Formats: sequence, structure tokens, C-alpha cells
Amino acid sequence: MTASATHRAIDAVWRIESARIIAKLARMLRDVGLAEELAQDALVTALERWPESGVPDNPGAWLMTVAKHRAIDHLRRTKLQGLKHEELGRELEARQQMSAADFDAAIDDDIGDDLLRLVFTACHPVLSPDARVALTLRLLGGLTTGEIARAYLVPEPTVAQRIVRAKRTLSEARVPFEVPRQDELAARLSSVLEVLYLIFNEGYSATAGTDWMRPALCEEALRLGRILAELVPGEPEVHGLVALMEIQASRSGARIGPSGQPILLLDQNRARWDQLLIRRGFAALERAEALGGALGPYALQAAIAACHARALTAENTDWARIAALYDALAQLAPSPVVALNRAVAFAMAFGPATGLELVDALTSEPSLKNYHLLPSVRGDFLAKLGRFNEAGTEFERAASLTRNARERELLLARALACARGPEPQ
Repeated sequence: MTASATHRAIDAVWRIESARIIAKLARMLRDVGLAEELAQDALVTALERWPESGVPDNPGAWLMTVAKHRAIDHLRRTKLQGLKHEELGRELEARQQMSAADFDAAIDDDIGDDLLRLVFTACHPVLSPDARVALTLRLLGGLTTGEIARAYLVPEPTVAQRIVRAKRTLSEARVPFEVPRQDELAARLSSVLEVLYLIFNEGYSATAGTDWMRPALCEEALRLGRILAELVPGEPEVHGLVALMEIQASRSGARIGPSGQPILLLDQNRARWDQLLIRRGFAALERAEALGGALGPYALQAAIAACHARALTAENTDWARIAALYDALAQLAPSPVVALNRAVAFAMAFGPATGLELVDALTSEPSLKNYHLLPSVRGDFLAKLGRFNEAGTEFERAASLTRNARERELLLARALACARGPEPQ
């Protein structure tokens, strides 16, 4: 194997194994920052040795062994654990005598619990949303600082500082490396789901830059969501979020034209929607519903996405049901953005005049003052009502507010179309 092929193999193994290794070390050391540092030491060792010795038969076990040696050496040097390090040393020596199969089983012991602890630690609400996202992608996604910076179009030092500050904050706040108690679980789980959906949404509709989508972020959020659903199978909102992401991701191939231009939902070729992802989304939604009780915000949004997925054409969409689901969502989790989406559903179900009335009630909402989708939606309703001059002004305002170049091009094109007036019959 060539050196470049070995490095690609190491990168692939790290993406797969890093979260497990960091989680295991964090349980031993009770320090997420130190756990990542020692896991990185193991990675450096692999980069030094594997090009000469070749990739081991079980590279994940090799990295875990080296990383645990580093952890035990640290415990011995610092004497933080008393006799605990001797127990760990004896355990490791015993495991080195095992067969490969036995060793795999041993390192996987309680790995689900360790991963779950790492998820809740990286997404702890003591951290800012930006810090939670960066730390989650770093610790659980195995992304480098540079990769995270490129995904979010921010300078690499900015991401590095967020990660360093996040680790320091967790340490100074003495955040325990544990799954929250039952009375805290709902609130903490909400933070975890928020982080995953923030990552997914940035991939699905990039807030800035020249790309309409960043598929790698969607894939990473989906991967982490699927893992979380298996770690906490009794939480309906986890399955609801997974269902929502699966169904939305199914449209990815139809959302971008040949030259990278955005294609809006009602204009998409639905034959290009990924049916496997849709089926997976339906199955996750069924799991959420089977757990009983009222649907939560993510499951309700997944039910809305399912309405679109079931419609073979845009004209066959059950907009009345979508409007009813948005009513339920607005009552359960009211927000200006939900109200705006509800207005769109009502416009499609009951006419653009109804939608415009609802949107006009939101124009004084402070949090939507610089939200480009408000004038965009209002412009759409005005255009459908034949008020093209007003619609064009709204599309121009929306174009001035978005930071995404592709979206700006789309909005300016719509403004130009309004200036030309209605299409001849």
C-alpha cells in the first residue's frame, strides 16, 4: 500500500473510530479535552508507524490500545486516581493476551453508554450553540478544525478558539461525563437534538457562501442522529428528528440544477427524490408514533415532510393536512419562523390572500427584521395576487438580506420576472 493510500485508510479509520476512542478515554479520565488530546496522540502514532508496518488487521483496536496506554501513563504520572491506574494496567495487560475477537468484545463493552455520555457532554447547554456544534463535529464527527471551518465559511482560528474555549468551559464548570438524570434528561436531550438539527440545516440550506447546499453536513447530522436513535430508542423526539432529516435529505438530488442553481420544492422533479431515504424516514416516524403520546415538534415537522414525500406531484400535496399540522406545531412550539411557515401552508391550502394576511401580521416582529425569507414569502404571495411591483420590491429586499450567493441570484431573478409583469397567456 502506498503512503497516500495508507493516509487515506488512516483518515477513514479515524472518522469511524475516533468517537468511540474519545468516549472510552473520557470515561477513564473524566476530562473530554484530555481524552481527545490522547486520542490524537494515538492517531499521530498511527501516521508514523502504519506507512512502514502497514495497516493492522484491526485498526480500531490498535488505536484504542495505544490511546489507553497513553491514558494509563497519564494517570500514573499525575497520580490522580490512586490505585485505579494499577487496575487499568492489569486489565489492559490481560486484554493483550486475548484473541482479536475477544478484544473487540471487551473494548465494545458499554461503548454505547460511553458514546451517549460524550454526546450529552459535547452538547451541554453551558456552551454556546456555535461551540456545541463545533465540539460535536470535532469529537463525534471526527472532523478536523479546518474541515469545520470550511463547512461554516469561518476562519480556522475562529473554530479552533471555539473548541478550546468549549473544552475549558466544560472543565471549569465541572460538567460530569455522564448521562443526565431522568429529571434532567428532557431538557438536555433537547439541546442535543438542537445541535444535530443546526448541523443538518446548515448543510441543507447554507446560510452563506456560493453553494446552495453542503451535503457533507447533512450526512454527518444524519449519521449522528441514527446513532443517537439506537442509543436512546425510547425517546420519540429522537426518532422524529431522524425522520425529519431522512425525508428532507431525500430531496437533495433534486434541489440543485445543472449549474448549481437552487430548485424550490414545488418545482423539483420528484422522480429524483431518494426513495430509500423516504422509506427510512417513514419508518423512523412510525417508531416515534408507536411510542405513544402527542407528537413533539420534530415529529410534527417530520409528519409535514411526510405529506410532501407522499405526494407524487406538487399538485397532489395535502396542503389542508399540512396547515393543520402547522397549527399543532404553532401551539406546541410557537415561534416567528413557525408562524411564517404556517402562513405558507395556509396560502397553499386557502389562497395567497389568506397567506398575505398572516404574513403582514409578522412584519413588525423584531426577530424577523433581517430574516430574508419574510420578504421572500411576502413577495411570492404578492406575485400570485398580481401585485408585481410590490412583489419585485420584496424580492429585492430579500436578496439584499441573504448571505448565500445562489439564493441571492434566485431572488433577483424573481424580482426581474416581476418587473416584466405576468406571462402572456
